[in-house]
Amino acid sequence: MRDGVEPWSAAAEIGLAAAVMADLFGLGRLQPLVDDPDVENIEVDGHDSVWISYADGRDQRGPSVADSDDELIEMIQLLAARSGSAERTFSSAHPSLHLRLDDGSRLAAMAWTTPRPHVVIRRHRVRDVDLDDLVKLGTLDSALAAFMRAAIRTGKNVVVTGLQNAGKTTLIRALANEFAPMERFATIEKEYELHLHDLPHRHPRVVAMEGREGSAEKDVRGHRAGEVTLTDLVHDALRMNLRRIIVGEVRGPEVLPMLEAMSTGDGSLCTLHARTAQHAIDRIVTLCLSAGVSMTEAFAYRLLAGSVDLLVHLALVDESATGGHKRRFVSQVVEINGLGEGHRPATTTVFGPGRDGRAVPLHRPGCLDDLVRAGFDPTFFDHRGGTWSTALDVGGQR
Repeated sequence: MRDGVEPWSAAAEIGLAAAVMADLFGLGRLQPLVDDPDVENIEVDGHDSVWISYADGRDQRGPSVADSDDELIEMIQLLAARSGSAERTFSSAHPSLHLRLDDGSRLAAMAWTTPRPHVVIRRHRVRDVDLDDLVKLGTLDSALAAFMRAAIRTGKNVVVTGLQNAGKTTLIRALANEFAPMERFATIEKEYELHLHDLPHRHPRVVAMEGREGSAEKDVRGHRAGEVTLTDLVHDALRMNLRRIIVGEVRGPEVLPMLEAMSTGDGSLCTLHARTAQHAIDRIVTLCLSAGVSMTEAFAYRLLAGSVDLLVHLALVDESATGGHKRRFVSQVVEINGLGEGHRPATTTVFGPGRDGRAVPLHRPGCLDDLVRAGFDPTFFDHRGGTWSTALDVGGQR
Protein backbone atom coordinates (compact mmCIF):
# COMPACT_ATOMS: atom_id res chain seq x y z
CA MET A 1 0.00 0.00 0.00
CA ARG A 2 2.93 2.38 0.74
CA ASP A 3 4.23 1.81 -2.78
CA GLY A 4 0.84 2.58 -4.24
CA VAL A 5 0.15 -0.99 -5.30
CA GLU A 6 -3.50 -1.94 -5.26
CA PRO A 7 -4.13 -4.14 -2.18
CA TRP A 8 -5.33 -7.70 -2.56
CA SER A 9 -9.02 -8.40 -2.43
CA ALA A 10 -10.46 -10.45 0.42
CA ALA A 11 -11.05 -13.32 -2.02
CA ALA A 12 -7.39 -13.26 -3.12
CA GLU A 13 -6.18 -13.29 0.48
CA ILE A 14 -8.48 -16.22 1.35
CA GLY A 15 -7.37 -18.08 -1.77
CA LEU A 16 -3.70 -17.59 -0.98
CA ALA A 17 -4.19 -18.70 2.63
CA ALA A 18 -6.01 -21.83 1.47
CA ALA A 19 -3.23 -22.62 -1.02
CA VAL A 20 -0.55 -22.23 1.66
CA MET A 21 -2.49 -24.44 4.10
CA ALA A 22 -3.00 -27.08 1.41
CA ASP A 23 0.71 -27.03 0.57
CA LEU A 24 1.83 -27.28 4.20
CA PHE A 25 -0.80 -29.59 5.66
CA GLY A 26 -2.93 -30.93 2.79
CA LEU A 27 -2.63 -32.23 -0.75
CA GLY A 28 -1.16 -29.16 -2.37
CA ARG A 29 -2.72 -28.38 -5.72
CA LEU A 30 -4.73 -31.59 -5.53
CA GLN A 31 -6.65 -30.24 -2.52
CA PRO A 32 -9.24 -28.17 -4.45
CA LEU A 33 -10.06 -31.21 -6.60
CA VAL A 34 -10.51 -33.46 -3.56
CA ASP A 35 -12.67 -30.79 -1.90
CA ASP A 36 -15.01 -30.59 -4.91
CA PRO A 37 -18.13 -32.64 -4.00
CA ASP A 38 -18.82 -33.40 -7.67
CA VAL A 39 -15.44 -35.00 -8.32
CA GLU A 40 -15.45 -38.80 -8.28
CA ASN A 41 -11.97 -39.82 -9.48
CA ILE A 42 -8.71 -37.96 -10.13
CA GLU A 43 -6.09 -39.46 -12.45
CA VAL A 44 -2.63 -37.91 -12.68
CA ASP A 45 -0.32 -39.21 -15.42
CA GLY A 46 2.56 -36.83 -14.82
CA HIS A 47 2.38 -33.42 -13.19
CA ASP A 48 0.74 -31.72 -16.19
CA SER A 49 -1.58 -34.50 -17.37
CA VAL A 50 -4.56 -34.55 -15.03
CA TRP A 51 -7.98 -36.01 -15.75
CA ILE A 52 -11.03 -35.57 -13.55
CA SER A 53 -14.10 -37.83 -13.55
CA TYR A 54 -17.27 -36.20 -12.27
CA ALA A 55 -20.30 -37.83 -10.70
CA ASP A 56 -22.44 -37.07 -13.75
CA GLY A 57 -20.14 -39.14 -15.99
CA ARG A 58 -18.05 -36.30 -17.45
CA ASP A 59 -14.29 -36.71 -17.91
CA GLN A 60 -12.42 -33.42 -18.17
CA ARG A 61 -8.80 -32.36 -18.24
CA GLY A 62 -7.69 -30.63 -15.07
CA PRO A 63 -4.95 -28.16 -14.14
CA SER A 64 -1.35 -29.14 -13.45
CA VAL A 65 -0.84 -30.33 -9.88
CA ALA A 66 2.92 -29.59 -9.70
CA ASP A 67 5.61 -27.75 -11.63
CA SER A 68 7.49 -30.95 -12.47
CA ASP A 69 7.30 -34.70 -12.08
CA ASP A 70 9.99 -34.53 -9.39
CA GLU A 71 7.88 -32.07 -7.42
CA LEU A 72 4.87 -34.39 -7.80
CA ILE A 73 6.90 -37.28 -6.39
CA GLU A 74 8.09 -35.14 -3.47
CA MET A 75 4.47 -34.22 -2.71
CA ILE A 76 3.43 -37.90 -2.62
CA GLN A 77 6.44 -38.76 -0.46
CA LEU A 78 5.40 -36.06 1.98
CA LEU A 79 1.86 -37.48 2.12
CA ALA A 80 3.29 -40.93 2.85
CA ALA A 81 5.44 -39.50 5.65
CA ARG A 82 2.42 -37.71 7.16
CA SER A 83 0.37 -40.91 7.21
CA GLY A 84 1.84 -41.81 10.59
CA SER A 85 2.92 -45.26 9.44
CA ALA A 86 6.61 -46.01 9.01
CA GLU A 87 5.73 -48.81 6.58
CA ARG A 88 4.14 -46.46 4.05
CA THR A 89 7.11 -45.21 2.09
CA PHE A 90 7.41 -44.09 -1.54
CA SER A 91 10.87 -44.43 -3.06
CA SER A 92 12.77 -46.27 -5.77
CA ALA A 93 12.97 -49.19 -3.33
CA HIS A 94 9.19 -48.99 -2.74
CA PRO A 95 7.88 -47.72 -6.09
CA SER A 96 4.17 -48.09 -5.29
CA LEU A 97 2.03 -46.57 -2.58
CA HIS A 98 -1.50 -47.18 -1.33
CA LEU A 99 -2.78 -44.60 1.10
CA ARG A 100 -6.04 -43.62 2.77
CA LEU A 101 -6.48 -39.85 2.88
CA ASP A 102 -8.05 -37.94 5.75
CA ASP A 103 -11.40 -37.63 3.99
CA GLY A 104 -11.54 -41.38 3.35
CA SER A 105 -10.45 -41.19 -0.30
CA ARG A 106 -8.02 -43.84 -1.52
CA LEU A 107 -4.75 -42.80 -3.16
CA ALA A 108 -2.63 -45.11 -5.28
CA ALA A 109 0.68 -43.96 -6.72
CA MET A 110 3.53 -45.48 -8.68
CA ALA A 111 6.81 -44.18 -10.07
CA TRP A 112 10.28 -45.37 -11.11
CA THR A 113 8.71 -48.43 -12.78
CA THR A 114 6.92 -46.13 -15.25
CA PRO A 115 8.19 -43.32 -17.51
CA ARG A 116 6.26 -40.76 -15.46
CA PRO A 117 4.71 -40.84 -11.98
CA HIS A 118 1.06 -41.86 -11.85
CA VAL A 119 -1.42 -41.02 -9.09
CA VAL A 120 -5.06 -42.03 -8.79
CA ILE A 121 -7.42 -40.76 -6.11
CA ARG A 122 -10.75 -42.53 -5.79
CA ARG A 123 -13.26 -40.63 -3.74
CA HIS A 124 -16.19 -42.09 -1.85
CA ARG A 125 -18.86 -39.48 -2.27
CA VAL A 126 -21.77 -41.52 -0.91
CA ARG A 127 -21.25 -43.22 2.46
CA ASP A 128 -24.60 -43.19 4.25
CA VAL A 129 -26.65 -44.98 1.59
CA ASP A 130 -29.39 -47.60 1.66
CA LEU A 131 -31.19 -49.72 -0.92
CA ASP A 132 -33.92 -47.13 -1.42
CA ASP A 133 -31.26 -44.57 -2.32
CA LEU A 134 -29.87 -46.96 -4.95
CA VAL A 135 -33.35 -47.34 -6.42
CA LYS A 136 -33.48 -43.57 -6.85
CA LEU A 137 -30.02 -43.59 -8.45
CA GLY A 138 -31.09 -46.28 -10.92
CA THR A 139 -28.73 -48.97 -9.62
CA LEU A 140 -31.61 -51.21 -8.53
CA ASP A 141 -35.32 -51.43 -9.17
CA SER A 142 -37.87 -51.99 -6.42
CA ALA A 143 -37.98 -55.76 -7.08
CA LEU A 144 -34.20 -56.11 -6.67
CA ALA A 145 -34.21 -53.90 -3.57
CA ALA A 146 -36.93 -56.02 -1.94
CA PHE A 147 -35.11 -59.22 -2.91
CA MET A 148 -31.75 -58.05 -1.51
CA ARG A 149 -33.36 -56.69 1.66
CA ALA A 150 -34.93 -60.07 2.37
CA ALA A 151 -31.70 -61.90 1.49
CA ILE A 152 -29.73 -59.88 4.04
CA ARG A 153 -32.39 -60.34 6.72
CA THR A 154 -32.36 -64.11 6.23
CA GLY A 155 -28.56 -64.24 6.53
CA LYS A 156 -27.62 -65.11 2.95
CA ASN A 157 -23.91 -64.92 2.14
CA VAL A 158 -23.50 -62.48 -0.76
CA VAL A 159 -20.57 -61.84 -3.11
CA VAL A 160 -20.88 -58.56 -5.03
CA THR A 161 -19.02 -58.69 -8.35
CA GLY A 162 -18.18 -56.24 -11.12
CA LEU A 163 -15.35 -54.36 -12.76
CA GLN A 164 -13.57 -51.31 -11.35
CA ASN A 165 -15.81 -48.31 -10.61
CA ALA A 166 -18.97 -50.39 -11.05
CA GLY A 167 -20.24 -49.38 -7.60
CA LYS A 168 -19.45 -52.53 -5.59
CA THR A 169 -18.42 -50.68 -2.43
CA THR A 170 -21.53 -48.49 -2.53
CA LEU A 171 -23.78 -51.55 -2.87
CA ILE A 172 -22.02 -53.23 0.07
CA ARG A 173 -22.68 -50.12 2.18
CA ALA A 174 -26.36 -50.22 1.24
CA LEU A 175 -26.63 -53.93 2.03
CA ALA A 176 -24.91 -53.42 5.39
CA ASN A 177 -27.52 -50.81 6.27
CA GLU A 178 -30.08 -53.63 6.24
CA PHE A 179 -28.36 -55.29 9.22
CA ALA A 180 -30.24 -55.19 12.51
CA PRO A 181 -29.21 -52.01 14.39
CA MET A 182 -27.59 -53.86 17.29
CA GLU A 183 -25.88 -56.51 15.20
CA ARG A 184 -22.17 -57.01 15.80
CA PHE A 185 -20.09 -57.44 12.66
CA ALA A 186 -16.62 -56.70 11.28
CA THR A 187 -15.30 -54.92 8.21
CA ILE A 188 -11.92 -56.06 6.89
CA GLU A 189 -10.09 -53.96 4.29
CA LYS A 190 -6.61 -53.15 3.03
CA GLU A 191 -7.48 -49.47 3.35
CA TYR A 192 -10.71 -48.25 4.92
CA GLU A 193 -13.24 -47.60 2.16
CA LEU A 194 -16.57 -48.73 3.57
CA HIS A 195 -16.38 -46.35 6.58
CA LEU A 196 -19.29 -48.05 8.30
CA HIS A 197 -17.54 -47.34 11.61
CA ASP A 198 -18.07 -43.64 10.85
CA LEU A 199 -21.86 -44.17 11.01
CA PRO A 200 -22.46 -44.97 14.71
CA HIS A 201 -26.14 -44.06 14.39
CA ARG A 202 -26.52 -46.98 11.99
CA HIS A 203 -23.79 -49.36 13.17
CA PRO A 204 -22.97 -48.89 16.87
CA ARG A 205 -21.27 -52.31 17.17
CA VAL A 206 -19.08 -52.56 14.10
CA VAL A 207 -15.47 -53.77 14.45
CA ALA A 208 -13.42 -52.09 11.71
CA MET A 209 -10.12 -53.76 10.79
CA GLU A 210 -7.46 -52.49 8.39
CA GLY A 211 -4.47 -54.37 7.02
CA ARG A 212 -0.95 -53.07 7.36
CA GLU A 213 1.96 -53.17 4.95
CA GLY A 214 5.18 -54.57 6.27
CA SER A 215 8.70 -53.24 6.05
CA ALA A 216 11.34 -54.45 3.61
CA GLU A 217 12.68 -56.88 6.21
CA LYS A 218 11.35 -60.44 6.18
CA ASP A 219 10.42 -62.57 9.20
CA VAL A 220 11.03 -66.31 9.61
CA ARG A 221 7.87 -67.08 7.60
CA GLY A 222 9.11 -65.02 4.68
CA HIS A 223 6.54 -62.29 5.37
CA ARG A 224 7.35 -58.62 5.64
CA ALA A 225 8.09 -57.64 9.23
CA GLY A 226 5.07 -56.00 10.80
CA GLU A 227 2.74 -56.94 7.95
CA VAL A 228 -0.89 -57.69 8.81
CA THR A 229 -2.69 -59.35 5.92
CA LEU A 230 -6.40 -59.67 5.26
CA THR A 231 -6.00 -63.38 5.92
CA ASP A 232 -4.66 -62.57 9.40
CA LEU A 233 -7.58 -60.24 10.04
CA VAL A 234 -10.20 -62.74 8.91
CA HIS A 235 -8.74 -65.34 11.28
CA ASP A 236 -8.77 -62.75 14.10
CA ALA A 237 -12.37 -61.79 13.30
CA LEU A 238 -13.52 -65.39 13.76
CA ARG A 239 -12.65 -65.03 17.46
CA MET A 240 -14.50 -61.72 17.98
CA ASN A 241 -18.04 -63.04 18.57
CA LEU A 242 -19.37 -61.66 15.28
CA ARG A 243 -22.41 -62.67 13.29
CA ARG A 244 -21.14 -61.33 9.96
CA ILE A 245 -17.88 -60.41 8.30
CA ILE A 246 -17.52 -57.97 5.42
CA VAL A 247 -14.32 -58.19 3.37
CA GLY A 248 -13.99 -55.03 1.31
CA GLU A 249 -12.36 -56.84 -1.60
CA VAL A 250 -11.21 -60.44 -1.97
CA ARG A 251 -8.22 -60.57 -4.28
CA GLY A 252 -5.82 -63.15 -2.84
CA PRO A 253 -5.34 -65.91 -0.24
CA GLU A 254 -7.91 -64.29 2.09
CA VAL A 255 -10.51 -66.02 -0.08
CA LEU A 256 -10.05 -69.24 1.92
CA PRO A 257 -10.76 -67.92 5.44
CA MET A 258 -13.54 -65.79 3.93
CA LEU A 259 -15.25 -68.87 2.48
CA GLU A 260 -14.70 -70.70 5.75
CA ALA A 261 -16.34 -67.83 7.63
CA MET A 262 -19.28 -67.92 5.24
CA SER A 263 -19.64 -71.68 5.59
CA THR A 264 -19.79 -71.50 9.39
CA GLY A 265 -21.81 -68.28 9.77
CA ASP A 266 -24.48 -66.39 7.91
CA GLY A 267 -24.94 -63.06 6.23
CA SER A 268 -21.32 -62.26 5.37
CA LEU A 269 -20.46 -60.04 2.40
CA CYS A 270 -17.48 -59.39 0.14
CA THR A 271 -16.64 -57.88 -3.24
CA LEU A 272 -14.74 -59.46 -6.11
CA HIS A 273 -13.52 -58.22 -9.48
CA ALA A 274 -15.21 -60.26 -12.21
CA ARG A 275 -16.72 -59.74 -15.66
CA THR A 276 -19.93 -61.65 -14.93
CA ALA A 277 -21.51 -63.49 -12.03
CA GLN A 278 -20.64 -66.85 -13.64
CA HIS A 279 -17.05 -65.71 -14.19
CA ALA A 280 -16.87 -64.94 -10.46
CA ILE A 281 -17.29 -68.64 -9.70
CA ASP A 282 -14.19 -69.57 -11.67
CA ARG A 283 -12.28 -66.59 -10.28
CA ILE A 284 -12.99 -67.65 -6.70
CA VAL A 285 -11.76 -71.16 -7.48
CA THR A 286 -8.64 -69.76 -9.15
CA LEU A 287 -7.88 -67.69 -6.04
CA CYS A 288 -8.35 -70.79 -3.88
CA LEU A 289 -5.92 -72.78 -6.03
CA SER A 290 -3.31 -70.00 -5.92
CA ALA A 291 -3.55 -69.49 -2.15
CA GLY A 292 -0.42 -71.53 -1.53
CA VAL A 293 -2.05 -74.44 0.34
CA SER A 294 -2.89 -77.99 -0.65
CA MET A 295 -6.09 -77.45 -2.63
CA THR A 296 -7.77 -79.29 -5.49
CA GLU A 297 -10.21 -77.82 -7.97
CA ALA A 298 -12.96 -80.20 -6.82
CA PHE A 299 -12.52 -79.17 -3.18
CA ALA A 300 -12.47 -75.46 -4.11
CA TYR A 301 -15.78 -75.84 -5.94
CA ARG A 302 -17.21 -77.77 -2.97
CA LEU A 303 -16.08 -75.06 -0.54
CA LEU A 304 -17.63 -72.35 -2.71
CA ALA A 305 -20.91 -74.28 -3.11
CA GLY A 306 -21.20 -74.71 0.64
CA SER A 307 -20.38 -71.10 1.46
CA VAL A 308 -21.80 -68.60 -1.03
CA ASP A 309 -25.56 -68.16 -1.44
CA LEU A 310 -25.82 -65.30 -3.93
CA LEU A 311 -23.65 -63.59 -6.55
CA VAL A 312 -24.79 -60.05 -7.37
CA HIS A 313 -23.19 -58.54 -10.46
CA LEU A 314 -22.95 -54.82 -11.18
CA ALA A 315 -22.51 -53.61 -14.75
CA LEU A 316 -20.84 -50.37 -15.79
CA VAL A 317 -21.90 -48.97 -19.16
CA ASP A 318 -19.75 -46.06 -20.32
CA GLU A 319 -21.30 -44.24 -23.29
CA SER A 320 -19.48 -40.95 -22.70
CA ALA A 321 -17.52 -41.36 -25.96
CA THR A 322 -20.79 -41.28 -27.94
CA GLY A 323 -22.48 -38.48 -26.04
CA GLY A 324 -24.04 -40.64 -23.34
CA HIS A 325 -23.22 -41.11 -19.67
CA LYS A 326 -21.81 -43.71 -17.31
CA ARG A 327 -24.51 -46.00 -15.96
CA ARG A 328 -24.13 -48.42 -13.06
CA PHE A 329 -26.78 -51.03 -12.40
CA VAL A 330 -27.29 -54.59 -11.22
CA SER A 331 -27.42 -56.90 -14.23
CA GLN A 332 -27.41 -60.36 -12.64
CA VAL A 333 -28.29 -62.18 -9.42
CA VAL A 334 -27.21 -65.84 -9.38
CA GLU A 335 -28.15 -68.28 -6.63
CA ILE A 336 -25.74 -71.09 -5.67
CA ASN A 337 -27.67 -74.34 -5.10
CA GLY A 338 -24.99 -76.69 -3.84
CA LEU A 339 -22.89 -78.98 -6.01
CA GLY A 340 -24.11 -79.98 -9.44
CA GLU A 341 -22.69 -82.08 -12.24
CA GLY A 342 -18.97 -82.21 -12.85
CA HIS A 343 -18.21 -81.05 -9.30
CA ARG A 344 -19.25 -77.51 -10.23
CA PRO A 345 -21.83 -75.54 -8.22
CA ALA A 346 -25.40 -75.75 -9.45
CA THR A 347 -26.75 -72.26 -10.12
CA THR A 348 -30.05 -70.50 -10.76
CA THR A 349 -30.07 -67.16 -12.57
CA VAL A 350 -32.71 -65.42 -10.47
CA PHE A 351 -32.31 -62.06 -12.21
CA GLY A 352 -30.64 -61.69 -15.59
CA PRO A 353 -30.02 -58.97 -18.17
CA GLY A 354 -33.12 -57.66 -19.92
CA ARG A 355 -33.20 -55.91 -23.29
CA ASP A 356 -31.21 -52.95 -21.98
CA GLY A 357 -28.86 -55.00 -19.79
CA ARG A 358 -30.56 -54.28 -16.47
CA ALA A 359 -31.60 -57.20 -14.29
CA VAL A 360 -35.16 -58.54 -14.67
CA PRO A 361 -36.75 -61.55 -12.92
CA LEU A 362 -36.05 -64.86 -14.68
CA HIS A 363 -36.45 -67.74 -12.22
CA ARG A 364 -37.73 -68.14 -8.70
CA PRO A 365 -34.89 -69.01 -6.30
CA GLY A 366 -34.72 -72.15 -4.22
CA CYS A 367 -34.62 -69.99 -1.09
CA LEU A 368 -37.90 -68.23 -1.93
CA ASP A 369 -39.68 -69.56 1.17
CA ASP A 370 -36.94 -68.04 3.37
CA LEU A 371 -37.29 -64.69 1.62
CA VAL A 372 -41.08 -64.69 1.94
CA ARG A 373 -40.78 -65.28 5.68
CA ALA A 374 -38.54 -62.19 5.78
CA GLY A 375 -41.23 -60.09 4.10
CA PHE A 376 -40.48 -60.51 0.40
CA ASP A 377 -43.47 -60.34 -1.94
CA PRO A 378 -43.14 -63.19 -4.46
CA THR A 379 -45.39 -61.38 -6.95
CA PHE A 380 -42.32 -59.32 -7.88
CA PHE A 381 -41.33 -62.30 -10.04
CA ASP A 382 -44.48 -61.77 -12.10
CA HIS A 383 -42.99 -58.51 -13.44
CA ARG A 384 -41.03 -60.11 -16.26
CA GLY A 385 -39.63 -56.77 -17.37
CA GLY A 386 -38.65 -55.71 -13.86
CA THR A 387 -39.96 -52.67 -12.02
CA TRP A 388 -37.50 -50.10 -13.35
CA SER A 389 -39.20 -46.71 -13.13
CA THR A 390 -37.47 -45.16 -16.16
CA ALA A 391 -36.04 -46.38 -19.44
CA LEU A 392 -32.26 -46.64 -19.62
CA ASP A 393 -30.71 -43.88 -21.70
CA VAL A 394 -27.82 -45.54 -23.55
CA GLY A 395 -25.91 -43.57 -26.17
CA GLY A 396 -28.60 -40.91 -26.16
CA GLN A 397 -31.31 -43.47 -27.11
CA ARG A 398 -34.18 -44.57 -24.88
